[in-house]
Amino acid sequence: MALFNIFGKKDSGSELMKGLPFKLVSEWTPYRLYSGKRSSSSLSMRVKNMTKETLLTSIVIQLPDQLSFDEIGVSKEKEMRLGDLAPGEERELRAEVFNNLKADPGEYTVSLTAIAHYRDYGHVLNAIKKKALINVV
Repeated sequence: MALFNIFGKKDSGSELMKGLPFKLVSEWTPYRLYSGKRSSSSLSMRVKNMTKETLLTSIVIQLPDQLSFDEIGVSKEKEMRLGDLAPGEERELRAEVFNNLKADPGEYTVSLTAIAHYRDYGHVLNAIKKKALINVV
């Protein structure tokens, strides 16, 4: 943008929109939950900044109705604010996921979204989404 050039600021937003800003890897430990009784699994995530810029980063996890972040079964969505990620920096996060007693056996899809923000967490530059499957047996 010409306006940024007048004030000497670099327009890095268009560069960040071209490629994938993050590498997001997820893993469940243990890989399954048990139907009919309370059980939990730990979701481990590693997020790596793949750009040449420092990014203000957050991770949003969305669970289906049969899973939650607490034993009561109320919390279905969680946002983890990581702050600034330097170029090439990698961070590991963990979230405990519980099933409720109404969870039928089968595969459930958990949505993971890594978001690059502009200046504050209210503005989004780019985001990637990933699905993670968990088995209930």
